[in-house]
Amino acid sequence: MREGQPHVIHLKDYEVPGYLIEQTALDVELSEEETRVRASLTMKQNPEGRRETRLVLDGSTDLATQSIAIDGRQLSHNEYAIEDGKLTLFDLPEQFVLETDVTIKPQDNKSLSGLYQSGDMFCTQCEAEGFRNITWYLDRPDVLSEFTTTITADKAKYPVLLSNGNAQSREDLGDKHRVTWHDPFLKPAYLYALVAGDLEFIEDTFTTASGRQVTLQIFTEAHNIDKVDFAMESLKTSMRWDEETYGREYDLDIFMVVAVDSFNMGAMENKGLNIFNTSCVLAHPETTTDAGFQRVESVVAHEYFHNWSGNRVTCRDWFQLSLKEGFTVLRDQQFSADQWSSSVCRIEQVQMLRSAQFPEDAGPMA
Repeated sequence: MREGQPHVIHLKDYEVPGYLIEQTALDVELSEEETRVRASLTMKQNPEGRRETRLVLDGSTDLATQSIAIDGRQLSHNEYAIEDGKLTLFDLPEQFVLETDVTIKPQDNKSLSGLYQSGDMFCTQCEAEGFRNITWYLDRPDVLSEFTTTITADKAKYPVLLSNGNAQSREDLGDKHRVTWHDPFLKPAYLYALVAGDLEFIEDTFTTASGRQVTLQIFTEAHNIDKVDFAMESLKTSMRWDEETYGREYDLDIFMVVAVDSFNMGAMENKGLNIFNTSCVLAHPETTTDAGFQRVESVVAHEYFHNWSGNRVTCRDWFQLSLKEGFTVLRDQQFSADQWSSSVCRIEQVQMLRSAQFPEDAGPMA
């Protein structure tokens, strides 16, 4: 195979992972010069996998590994191997805690996959295989873990520090500050998110069908703060509709949306912390058309609906991508039909199929 040529993956070669990661604890120290990521992974052999004592973790050549330890004991260089962005560990017990310490340079991450710095912000995009650019990991959708993330950064430059789940603690460290987030629900690494920057936000609440009060926050840059009110209303409408139509109640104490100009994707459904490019979220009565309002409502709903169809119930492998995306598209189309004209929505959907999907299905890559 020529250097740089993509590696072909076949569905027939799928194997269940030999190890599982029960808990993932990340300690991330952000800096413009060098970011330090210390990871503690509580691992065990997969009872459904092959019995083996060797483990290969995904990573990248951009990970500068400072140390590796198992159950508190530092490994010598002959107890592991790093080659071509893979970390191989040998002679492992059935259960253990793996601790790694790496440094990365998000400011030099031009792939925008993993943790990257854009302008005055740190942001992540981990779908499909971006998490391996942050630390050594089993970066595959069938390995689900409970995540705890501690973020430390300059308080003046990065007053907002966000990650998945509920905020556990906040510490003032003088020139720096530290926030710890915990997501109690198991998720694959592609749903991991971290955002750090100087952002403003609007806040509201939503009372679920069972009576729980959920805090809703939408973060964006100061010059866009007057254009996210409709997105907030769309979010609340989506949450109520999902309860009434599918019986799906939101499960965390807080739901956050980050809408920034520098995000490289359209929108991403990271668990509890959706990240949007502002083109998908901003709307204002003086400048936005009816079609624009409808698009914002649809995109906000789509990413929220992923909380169940994609996040809590996720893919086994990336050959199943169309299942979680296709089902969530169906859900957001049903939602739009209920909010607007069902006939007009269906006509628009068929026009999209005929103009885009049919030619793709008839193409050589179908």
